Amino acid sequence: MKINNINLLQEFFLAFIIMTKQAYYLKLIFGIIAIGIVSASLFFSNRLVGKLAKEERQKMEVWAEATRLFVSDNSNSEYFDFLWQIIEQNENIPVIIVDDEDNFLSARNFTNIPTDTAAFYTKKIKELKYKNDPIEIAIRDNEHQYIYYDDSIVLKQLAYYPYIQLVIITIFLIVVFLAFAGSKKSEQNKVWVGLSKETAHQLGTPISSLLAWVELLKAKHEDDSVISEMGKDVDRLHTIAERFSKIGSKPEYVAVDFGEVVENSIAYMKNRSSKKVTFEIEKPETPLVANINVPLMEWVVENLCKNAIDAMDGVGNIFVKLSDDNRNIVMDFTDTGKGIDKTNYKNIFKPGFTTKERGWGLGLSLVKRIIHEYHHGKIFIKTSEKNVGTTFRLILPKQK
Repeated sequence: MKINNINLLQEFFLAFIIMTKQAYYLKLIFGIIAIGIVSASLFFSNRLVGKLAKEERQKMEVWAEATRLFVSDNSNSEYFDFLWQIIEQNENIPVIIVDDEDNFLSARNFTNIPTDTAAFYTKKIKELKYKNDPIEIAIRDNEHQYIYYDDSIVLKQLAYYPYIQLVIITIFLIVVFLAFAGSKKSEQNKVWVGLSKETAHQLGTPISSLLAWVELLKAKHEDDSVISEMGKDVDRLHTIAERFSKIGSKPEYVAVDFGEVVENSIAYMKNRSSKKVTFEIEKPETPLVANINVPLMEWVVENLCKNAIDAMDGVGNIFVKLSDDNRNIVMDFTDTGKGIDKTNYKNIFKPGFTTKERGWGLGLSLVKRIIHEYHHGKIFIKTSEKNVGTTFRLILPKQK
């Protein structure tokens, strides 16, 4: 039975690892596909823009030649209508005709022209002079005109299209990623919930057996303090198993004195810590009543204690101060440990982050989740100094 239980737990961990790897590869595939789509879009769009720009240049050269013939003394009257038709067909490309000294002569296909047309066309001439290579029109031997032209509206829209497409694809990928991450996170949570419940279930039988043995020992040795402490530890194992069994379920809240819960948790940890670690708690005489889930809140205090003891290498002082600011209960949890770098103030609460050689990095992330999500409170690092210590501040809403 023991081997089967171990294999079952191994299967849970294996499923979680496989799911995590699959999530990584799927994200990588999505990223490669996105880069491929954007690259192909930019490549073909740029090619198309280049071709259209070349075609527009050819059209403008034809239009320039038609204009030259139309205004030339040598123009034949039988081609007059044909040349005029070519000139009139340009309805999309903005054009300005200037003389040798860039003086405005005529223009077409400009919209939203202000009342001060001279200033408007002077500005446009400066802009278009360097936008596209001007086309020279030789009217006579000593008379030349120049055509400055802008890109057509279609060409401008097509030039912006790849970037608009890039924005759309980016938004799409963000939406897909968030949906994908949410679904994967939900699946991961289900694995953890299943693993927690199975762990609690497997612990149930040996804990029940231990409880029975402790009761039997108490009946034979009523005054033995060691057996009494052993009973407390078995009760604690039972409480921990209940915690795991309720993961994923909605917590039950009761109105209790938060100070008393903290005091009881500190007392339990004190009896099971090195004598080189001193505990001190300061709280007001008035009860600090809050709606909390007692087992979860005990878990918070225990994790803070364990984290502090590890930070102090088993030697130092832990000072807990409880206060009331009328709206909230405030707890400052101070240790005399190694301290935390400011760059890690936020990372310290992230799952998997740890400064220990061995550890899962889940303790403080669980603490934050219990406080923020289940009790609508806050926990953060108030102060920390290297080789001096750290103060965590916990803010909890009072019962109204």
